[in-house]
Amino acid sequence: MPDFSQLPSVEKLTLALADEVSLPRPLVTGYVKRALEQWRERMIKGEKGPRNTIESEIRAGLQSFAASRLQPVINGTGVLIHTNLGRSPLGDRAAGALRRIATGYSNLEFNLLDGKRGRRAGYLEMALAVLLDTEAATTVNNCAAALVLTLRTLISPEKNEIIVSRGELVEIGGGFRIPEVLETSGAKLVEVGATNKTHLKDYAKALTERTALILKVHRSNFYLGGFTAEPAVPELSALAHQHGLPLVEDLGSGAVMNTDELAPIDHEPTPQEALRNGIDLITFSGDKLLGGPQAGIIAGRAELVARIKAEPFFRAVRCDKLILTVLQECIDDYLRSKGDEIPDVPVLNFLSTPMESLHTRAKAILAQLGDLPADISIVETTSQTGGGTMPKAQFPSVALEITPQKMGLEKLAHRLRAQEPAVVGYVHEARLLLNLRSIFTDQDAPLTEAVRGALQP
Repeated sequence: MPDFSQLPSVEKLTLALADEVSLPRPLVTGYVKRALEQWRERMIKGEKGPRNTIESEIRAGLQSFAASRLQPVINGTGVLIHTNLGRSPLGDRAAGALRRIATGYSNLEFNLLDGKRGRRAGYLEMALAVLLDTEAATTVNNCAAALVLTLRTLISPEKNEIIVSRGELVEIGGGFRIPEVLETSGAKLVEVGATNKTHLKDYAKALTERTALILKVHRSNFYLGGFTAEPAVPELSALAHQHGLPLVEDLGSGAVMNTDELAPIDHEPTPQEALRNGIDLITFSGDKLLGGPQAGIIAGRAELVARIKAEPFFRAVRCDKLILTVLQECIDDYLRSKGDEIPDVPVLNFLSTPMESLHTRAKAILAQLGDLPADISIVETTSQTGGGTMPKAQFPSVALEITPQKMGLEKLAHRLRAQEPAVVGYVHEARLLLNLRSIFTDQDAPLTEAVRGALQP
């Protein structure tokens, strides 16, 4: 029989740990109870552990659990749309609007003019349609949902085949793959062409009376090079329309502005271009290059958008008032900019920040770090968009390069992550780098203090 006397009591261990983490006392108690129960099961299986080992393991686990609570992070990785760090940050106006709506009541489904029930997201849908220069638009809670909902709506038991080029059968974030997304929607995948080359005749040959639509998937998280070919969108559109079929494209990243005008990077296809070239419906993300909240945007022909909104599954993936508020403000920012200035979208500001500005900031920070036990210098490096967008896009940036004298790089990285706010950098060639392109200007002071705190003996 195991000696359970080695296990500390819930009350004593909770008392010892509660002051070490900023968590509600009942949550600490609940965590300790579960951890001790797991230890009992381990001891029944023959594992032994002295009390100090058990307490140390539970303490470490509780600290790791506390650190998993959502909290602000200074992103020194240089990756602008960092999936693990929350993707695109919001602009000030969007964040302010979120607070105003979240802390009170709103006219979510209420018409203020006649006092009757109103239409959810009516304003946002019109603003999206105007921005994208299309007939209609709507939004759901993420881009995968937008694609699944679109496919569910456009197929039927009699016509459920969807034609996709083999070169576009991508895997998106979280391990989800386009064939699996199609299967979830109830559609049957029909692959055409080869990985590197798909011709118009390949699509034409695959058409049958069971074909529901032709789907294009933008290769936003990888690229094909070399001996490649694919039909132009207007040609593919003409083929689809000749057979009375819709042409749908999942654009993924949602670059509404011309990326090549913001930074020395490639041009990312925009929703406006896709729709002008003959795409009937597009889907794209709200929290990538658009710079809004997690959302999936659907836009295109009014008749198709209306059918999608009438699909019963639409309610299961619709946006709540918080997503609608932030996305509404984000779209308004684009419309106010009129295409001749950068809207209040941090990702776009990061992309367009001149190298001179980054150097100036780096020198100011470095001037305050001269008395620390480390070799700190300013280096030129590169940044990338991230978030599964523009895999070839790397553009110049500036970073602080730190070589600690009294600790290893991993320990320094750990200590930076333990600061408030946490700082996340990256190790490159035996140096720790803090890339300024993904750091807000008003974070320079807390970044300086965090570096000082992490390097102190």
